[in-house]
Amino acid sequence: MGDKAHTRPGAAGRATAADHPASVRNVVLVGHSGSGKTTLVEALALTAGAVNRAGRVEDGGCVSDYDDMEHRQQRSVQLSLVPVEWDGIKINLLDTPGYADFVGELRAGLRAADAALFVVSASDGVDGSTRMIWEECAAVGMPRAIVITHLEAARADFEEMTRICAEAFGGDDPDAVLPLYLPLHGPPAPDGHAPVTGLVGLLTRKLFDYASGERVASEPGEAELPQLDEARSMLIEGIISESEDETLMERYLGGEQVDVKTLIEDLERAVARGVFFPVLAAAPAADGARQGLGTVELLELITRGFPTPLERAAPRVTTPEGAGRELRMCDPEESLVAEVVKTSSDPYVGRISMVRVFSGTLRADQTVHVSGHGMTDRGHEDHDVDERIGALSTPFGKQQRPVTHVIAGDLACVAKLTRAETGDTLSAKDDPLLMAPWEMPDPLLPLAIEAHSKPDEDKLSQGLARLVAEDPTMRLEHNQDTHQVVLWCLGEAHAGVALERLRSRYGVQVDVVPHRVSLRETFGGRAAGRGRHVKQSGGHGQYAICEIEVEPLPGGSGIEFVDKVVGGAVPRQFIPSVEKGVRTQAAKGVAAGHPLIDVRVTLLDGKAHSVDSSDAAFQTAGALALREAAAEARIHLLEPVAEVSVLVGDDYVGAVMSDLSGRRGKVLGTEQTSGGRTLIRAEVPEIEIGRYAVDLRSLSHGTARFDRRYARHEPMPAQVADRLREEVRVAS
Repeated sequence: MGDKAHTRPGAAGRATAADHPASVRNVVLVGHSGSGKTTLVEALALTAGAVNRAGRVEDGGCVSDYDDMEHRQQRSVQLSLVPVEWDGIKINLLDTPGYADFVGELRAGLRAADAALFVVSASDGVDGSTRMIWEECAAVGMPRAIVITHLEAARADFEEMTRICAEAFGGDDPDAVLPLYLPLHGPPAPDGHAPVTGLVGLLTRKLFDYASGERVASEPGEAELPQLDEARSMLIEGIISESEDETLMERYLGGEQVDVKTLIEDLERAVARGVFFPVLAAAPAADGARQGLGTVELLELITRGFPTPLERAAPRVTTPEGAGRELRMCDPEESLVAEVVKTSSDPYVGRISMVRVFSGTLRADQTVHVSGHGMTDRGHEDHDVDERIGALSTPFGKQQRPVTHVIAGDLACVAKLTRAETGDTLSAKDDPLLMAPWEMPDPLLPLAIEAHSKPDEDKLSQGLARLVAEDPTMRLEHNQDTHQVVLWCLGEAHAGVALERLRSRYGVQVDVVPHRVSLRETFGGRAAGRGRHVKQSGGHGQYAICEIEVEPLPGGSGIEFVDKVVGGAVPRQFIPSVEKGVRTQAAKGVAAGHPLIDVRVTLLDGKAHSVDSSDAAFQTAGALALREAAAEARIHLLEPVAEVSVLVGDDYVGAVMSDLSGRRGKVLGTEQTSGGRTLIRAEVPEIEIGRYAVDLRSLSHGTARFDRRYARHEPMPAQVADRLREEVRVAS
């Protein structure tokens, strides 16, 4: 942001623990998959002197995508923390996956950060999911800047991409999205593309040449001045319009020259307040170079323009019982409040918890209180336990660099917290507290799994428990109706990572099986049944006879049992036995093995024996009577119907509604929302939306999202029921 000379700090650039919240910057990198976030993190680490060559630490490993799975998939699948140091400021760079399946890792990064760098590829532009994340950041006032990458692409155009970003991110105020630097192009290549070799600072009117591999400052030539002055005027007006000095615009329009120092100070304040969003350019360093294009400018912006943790409004804090608490947040001397933003497993160290400290100071060997609440719907039990902090460290690639303490505002890793899960709060043992959890998307893609072998079955439960402890966007379900173990995920890639982690980390091999929905059965009309259970084999025999009538009831009625026996044909003490037998058989099903619902069973008559009748005999007779009635009646299959709400861009409304109709859905209505999107409400059979999370993403190019909730069971069309029965018959 200025023309200060910078040298490579070498070993001093390797951050450990910060000494004051004001010397910390927490920055999350956001952007679609392939936009260059990880490459940018490695370029910044190289410029800050934290690595010996692009993306490498002493052992040769990468600082960001260091996991073996990420190497195999050639993309980020988890949140990575890369701490570097610049001008005495510790910068925690949080690299997030760009693929939609790993949005949980992105939201964890947003929770831990105080500002965001939106990384936009000059060759790919701005996609719908990136716009949605921008809107989320805007809703909470998070400061943001935009970095344009891939300027080496054949048709890359920085000016055009800046215009696109202003249109996509500026909203009602596109002048709040403006470049701080203009690219300087070298001689054209044979294909006609002129590579970017440097930058021209609009405020300082300095030229920064990176052609030699290091940043060299000079004065711009006459050829650059016209373009520079025009862009500079627009930038100055944009900064002044967001300035807290209301008289500055009037003075500027009156011809007063505003000095550069004042402009830079106003720019930094506007960026920190989240009202001005500068656009910068960046590129990785060439082989042998020490600095990548624009990396110094980015580090300057982060250290001087992005807010400190002291300027962040902290999440709400309560006691575990729900009583509110007021704390001086981000005070190292206050009571401890920290949050687990990520949980991972290391084959040598064990469980590692990445934590953001919001208040107080976290120290090695201290005993803390671990609170986890509000995630029971995803397979996480509420828990309040005390645990001892093991080793504290700052991660750097596969390395863990030990530290003795972590102050408010900083991030670090804690080893071997056995009960702490992602989203849990760490607080003082004698002052337990709980932070409000951050919003996570619901996993809507079911993955039904079975252990591959008996040894795998023994380890499956523990492996799945560890998976959901690490990733709150997964939900574990043990379906009592279908007897399936179902892992709910965000998409196919998310499911693939879960299976790979089960195999590689926890040694559990599983088979994926077709997911079954919870069907029900009901009677299509009245039917009668007679249950006769009479046996004599020496000693006490078994004697019970009962006659019942079954009739259908409206949906949601359940099983209703009515006693109309007269004259004591069935002794009073055995009538509950008949009801128990009927209900037990109803739970097992009477036709296809699905629970029977929405019927009235009336006990009309029966017979008993003074010696051989018993509770067990009449339970058996009740079950037999229900089965006989079912054999004489039409049994309808009932399928679960979900209420589905789809939020989709207006351009895709027609395609989404047509697709829902093709899934036997009933569109209930639409509602216009902000941002050019429409909310579609529909009812759709659950059997038709097993893969809707994947199909909707494809249909809307990743810009739509949906949620679902169970509405009711209703009769399945005859042709669908026949097809399902045939599939079951073939499978068996």
